[in-house]
Amino acid sequence: MSKIKAEYIWMDGHTPTQKLRSKTTVINGPITNLEQLSDWGFDGSSTMQAEGHASDCLLKPVYFCPDPIRGGDNVLVLCEVFNPDGSVHRSNTRAALRELMENHESQEPWFGIEQEYTFFTGRSPLGWPEGGYPAPQGPFYCGVGADEVFGREIVEEHMSACIEAGINISGINAEVMPGQWEFQVGPVGALAAGDEVWVARWLLYRIAEDFGVSATLHPKPVKGDWNGAGAHTNFSTKSMRSDGGIDVIVDACEKLSKKHDEHIAVYGAHNEERLTGLHETCSIKEFRYGVSDRGASIRIPMATQNNGKGYLEDRRPAANMDPYKVCAKLIETVCE
Repeated sequence: MSKIKAEYIWMDGHTPTQKLRSKTTVINGPITNLEQLSDWGFDGSSTMQAEGHASDCLLKPVYFCPDPIRGGDNVLVLCEVFNPDGSVHRSNTRAALRELMENHESQEPWFGIEQEYTFFTGRSPLGWPEGGYPAPQGPFYCGVGADEVFGREIVEEHMSACIEAGINISGINAEVMPGQWEFQVGPVGALAAGDEVWVARWLLYRIAEDFGVSATLHPKPVKGDWNGAGAHTNFSTKSMRSDGGIDVIVDACEKLSKKHDEHIAVYGAHNEERLTGLHETCSIKEFRYGVSDRGASIRIPMATQNNGKGYLEDRRPAANMDPYKVCAKLIETVCE
């Protein structure tokens, strides 16, 4: 048995978009199961999760993985936040999804989340001229070359770190706006999707920190004729992935059409700046679905249509969405 570092990670009470917090404890290792990780506490008055006169909040580990930054037997520990009496804290959005999954496990909902983000140095996107603008959008998406791609070394290090941590990262690509990138997680179950996206976000922020760069999830990081940043969410159930699943998918789209406003309410703050009907989006005021349509709210992929089964892509979630809330809302609308 040897001493290791465990980085406890949680979501704070910041509104309208929660931020990540973390701190380190030195414990005996190696860690092979959750039961070895003790509950811990923190000062909720400093994270918008408690008042100063009763500031203790409780951290309960729910997911851990190797720490690819510190290496060795060190671990990253994702936690749910509870009140001192053991009740679920108001900022804990994972708990609702956990309870929901207990009733829908048999439908085997899978999620693949495409997380877009934008690198900044100071007030400017990475690679942009100081106080000016780069060439118009066009050559940057999946581009190559120092004049079209900015921050690749950070992206490559982040992807390798996610693989080393055991996160089900399935790819990366440069996005339409210069300085903007995307990574994908999944397909995995609902809780795993949320856990792994949050830890992948933490790793992104932490690795970019070493380069003196920040990563933002704001859905419209630059005003004007520039693409926003989303978190397209690919969703399927066992019946959608089975023969004849295309009919289940169309039925799901019809269900989603009746709950559009409820979904938008939990799909990320400032999303109205992104969902304008331009830049590969459908207007926030409209709902429509279609095959291969990147201007629709829900895209049915070409392969799904051709195979008669597969998944749908919800293109409405903003980059700053809470994956626990988005997964829960999709399950509620489609599966119940």
